[in-house]
Amino acid sequence: MRTGFDRRTLLRSAAAASLLAAGGCTGSDDDAVTFFFQARPEEARARLRIIDEFRRRRPDIKIRTILSGPDPLQQMLTYCAGGKCPDVMMAWELLYAGLADRGVLVDLRDFLGREPGYDAELREDGYATLRETFQWDGGQFALPEQWSGVFLYYNRKLFDQAGIRPPDTWASAWTFAEFLAAAQALTHRGSDGRIRQWGFCDAWVPYFSAACFGMNNGAEWFSPPVRPTRTNLGDPRFAEGLQFYADLAVRHRVAPNVGNQQSVSAQDLFRSGRAAMLMGGHWLYSEFTGLDDLDFDVTVLPVGPHGGPGSITDVGSTGLAIAAHSPRREQAWEFVKFATGPEGQAIIAASGLFVPVLESAMQSPGFAAAHRNIRNLEVFTEGPANSRQMAVTPVWGKVESLLERGCNRVLRGAAQADSLGGVTARDIDALLRAAV
Repeated sequence: MRTGFDRRTLLRSAAAASLLAAGGCTGSDDDAVTFFFQARPEEARARLRIIDEFRRRRPDIKIRTILSGPDPLQQMLTYCAGGKCPDVMMAWELLYAGLADRGVLVDLRDFLGREPGYDAELREDGYATLRETFQWDGGQFALPEQWSGVFLYYNRKLFDQAGIRPPDTWASAWTFAEFLAAAQALTHRGSDGRIRQWGFCDAWVPYFSAACFGMNNGAEWFSPPVRPTRTNLGDPRFAEGLQFYADLAVRHRVAPNVGNQQSVSAQDLFRSGRAAMLMGGHWLYSEFTGLDDLDFDVTVLPVGPHGGPGSITDVGSTGLAIAAHSPRREQAWEFVKFATGPEGQAIIAASGLFVPVLESAMQSPGFAAAHRNIRNLEVFTEGPANSRQMAVTPVWGKVESLLERGCNRVLRGAAQADSLGGVTARDIDALLRAAV
């Protein structure tokens, strides 16, 4: 899941809004199904293709889009409190539980139960981990629409020059030690001692990335992942993985620290060949394709001494949900069914902008054609099967505030990871238990 907005993202969101308006998907039709989502311009174009195809097949159902601002959860709550809840809403892995817990979302089992054949098709063709991520209190409050787990982009030219061959599947991941050795070999300093080329950089939320390293050392971040009652920040395995991630910048200096990335983004470092590896998700793929001076591929996250045997990543999935009090629930269901089913997923696959959540779309010629320059395509196609949930709780916003404060001290080198097992973990556990 992507969180946080910088100025560039806000500008792109404005451009996406203009694109949607130009595409005729905005307006004031009172009988239109309203669709709330977050997107960059390239992603908005893919949404338009899905909407256009749905409109062609179902001209009797109109769709009107509403583009999210920087805080989608608060925006949705504001809409719903004012009696203007969108009919169809993009649902985020870490955020939807707060809406489901408030009764904002409809239980999709009501619709799936009426179409058992379609339900069975989704179960057979989909990934259980992604579907179960959107199950809350026994209900199904969204259907997965795209997979956005994180992995590593790498610069083929820089790797070839260093004589390094990265893993090509989740089952053949580097160990922490092998990853560090590669990052050190790919980090170059000038005669003045300054870094000219980083071995690794991170385009995601740093403490989320650090958590993935903890999870790859054999410990969950939260237990159980859905409606958790405790965090495992104090688990020595998780702390070791988090500390390893922090030390990439703080101790080993193979990655930019927080100060370095305030002046130059991780994406810019990777695009310009000043970073050999970048941690991020498929949402960055369109930023790197088509650049003449960037030849890149993808590989998987490393595995710690207590993890494995293969690498894992976060679920990172988004889904589509329907407002519980929508007056257009039936029409909204038809759109959700189309977008998350074989037809919509085929469009997603061919767009190259998202990773679909149905295996048939993942293995389709359209998906392969959209990624024709990627040799390690299994990093994408096997990603959902190697994904693990982070946390699904209605109090995620409060939990995240505590995590950010505690983890950022570790990532700046002001504290050790094992210190998070004290006050930070106790305060988070108290929040989680109160929400059960």
